[in-house]
Amino acid sequence: MSSPANAERPAARAPSRARRAGRGFSAAASGVLLVVTALLVPLAILSGWARLDIGDVDEYVGTMEPLASNEHVQADIAAAVTDRVMRELDTGPLQDTVAEFVESAIRSFTTTETFRTGWNAANREAHGAVQRALREGDGNGAVTLNLAPITQQVKDQLEADGVPFADRVPVEDVEVTILEAHRFPAARQSFRLLQEAGLWLAGAAVVTAAVGLPLARRRARAAVLTCLGGALACGALLIGIVIGRRATLDDLPRDVSEASAAAVFDALASAPRTLAWAVLGGLLVLALVIAVLAGLRRTRPARR
Repeated sequence: MSSPANAERPAARAPSRARRAGRGFSAAASGVLLVVTALLVPLAILSGWARLDIGDVDEYVGTMEPLASNEHVQADIAAAVTDRVMRELDTGPLQDTVAEFVESAIRSFTTTETFRTGWNAANREAHGAVQRALREGDGNGAVTLNLAPITQQVKDQLEADGVPFADRVPVEDVEVTILEAHRFPAARQSFRLLQEAGLWLAGAAVVTAAVGLPLARRRARAAVLTCLGGALACGALLIGIVIGRRATLDDLPRDVSEASAAAVFDALASAPRTLAWAVLGGLLVLALVIAVLAGLRRTRPARR
């Protein structure tokens, strides 16, 4: 016959097994949630950029504004306007001389505050087309910048200088291409989803971290690994931006300047690149602080 003590042993083991199973489930759930947190970090950066920087017209104009002072962009605009102007002018043997004068006048104009004002106005007008091209793929996905306000200023200046045939300078139909979204259909679809997600992805990252960390057996270790995972994901985003830049410049049409295209890409990618570096550095510092504090806590009982 079994003793009462032996009869109690299976009953005592059952809670222990259930407890171990519960701990194992919690650890697994914590690991999944914290991995999701790390993956959401770069997605949150991109969704915030798509919604706040590109989606907002004022932020978009502010992003494109520095390009007005870029020498490559200025040269391309001067060349485009000069080419359109000279199509309407026939000065015979003086054609090349007049073309040089016109281009010089336009290059000089691109350094003025009036040009920057016209550039911002043109980008503000083009913002809607940029949104449609990136989200919906309207037409062929190419976005052009209307240079009519700039051409009007050039025409007024040429007339004031007494340049022959200046009154025949066309003002309309002078455009430059700033974006060809149809070349990247997959990226366009991703942009639409990211813009719709907006700041929800950042909130989701906070929630998954807040739920996952308390479930971890060793919370300090889990927090450090989560920070390192988020930093690694930000590094992957930075590498992706570099790869995207190279792919964009390698697939340009022949009539598009690589230097100007690079300047436009860098302007658009400036915000997510800067934020990714900032978050990466912040997560590494936070991981170091957590590791140091956890180490200090472990040494205190030993000293006592």
